[in-house]
Amino acid sequence: MKNITSILLIIISITATSCHSQKKEAFKAKEVYTSQDLIITQIAENAFEHTSYMQTDDFGNVPCNGLIVKDNNEVIVFDTPTTDKSSELLIAWLKDTLHCKIKAIIPTHFHDDCLGGLGAFHKNNVPSYAYYKTITLAKEHHFTVPENSFNDSLHLKIGREKVIVKFFGEGHTKDNVVGYFPKENILFGGCLIKAIDASKGYLGDANVSEWSNTVEKLKVEYPNAKIIIPGHGDYGDQKLLDYTIGLFKVQ
Repeated sequence: MKNITSILLIIISITATSCHSQKKEAFKAKEVYTSQDLIITQIAENAFEHTSYMQTDDFGNVPCNGLIVKDNNEVIVFDTPTTDKSSELLIAWLKDTLHCKIKAIIPTHFHDDCLGGLGAFHKNNVPSYAYYKTITLAKEHHFTVPENSFNDSLHLKIGREKVIVKFFGEGHTKDNVVGYFPKENILFGGCLIKAIDASKGYLGDANVSEWSNTVEKLKVEYPNAKIIIPGHGDYGDQKLLDYTIGLFKVQ
C-alpha cells in the first residue's frame, strides 16, 4: 500500500511540474510574413511587430518597427510602414491572412517612419488617430495628415480589450507618444525608446534635455510592461527603458 501511495505521489508531482513548466514557457517569436519591403513577426499570442525600411543619408537603409495588436478579429496598428507600397502589403496581410478588421492606425510622431504610408490606410478607409501636435507638425511639413486628434491620451477598444495611447513628454520629437496593450503587457515605445547599444540617432527634432525625464515617467506608468518595442532595432524588456534613460541622462 505504501509503495502504491508513493508512486501516486510521484505521478502527481511530475504532472504538476509539467503543467507549471508549460504555463511558464515563453512565447517563441516567429516570422509570419517576409518580403523585400516588409517583415511581420508574431511576438505574442495577440501581437505582431511589422518592420519596413527607410533609406537615409546618415544611417543607410534603416529598419523601422511598428506594432499590431489583436482581439476578436480586430486589430489596431501603431505606425505605418514607411511607404504606401509596404503599407498596402501590411493591409492586405491583415485582411486576407489574419482575417481582421483594422480599427485604427496610430502614428506615434510626425516623421516618415511613423506616417510615411498613411495614404494607403486612408485609401482603405482605416481611421487614423494622432496626438494633436503630430497633426500640426504633419501639416507644417506637408505630410499626409491623420484624421482624428487627441490631447494627452487616447483609449480605444479592439474586441473585448483596450489600447492606450499617451503623451509623456518630449524626447525624440515634441510629439512622440507611446502605445500600451494591457492584455499582453506590450509597450510600443517607438522612436522615444532605443534598442540596447543603439546610438542617439537622429536628433534634428529632439529635446535631448527632457528625453530621460520623459522615459522615467513612462517607466513609472507601466511597471508591468514585459515586451518593449523601440522604433528601430530589437525589442526587449524593461532594460530598454533603463538604457534610454542612461543614454540621454544629463550629467
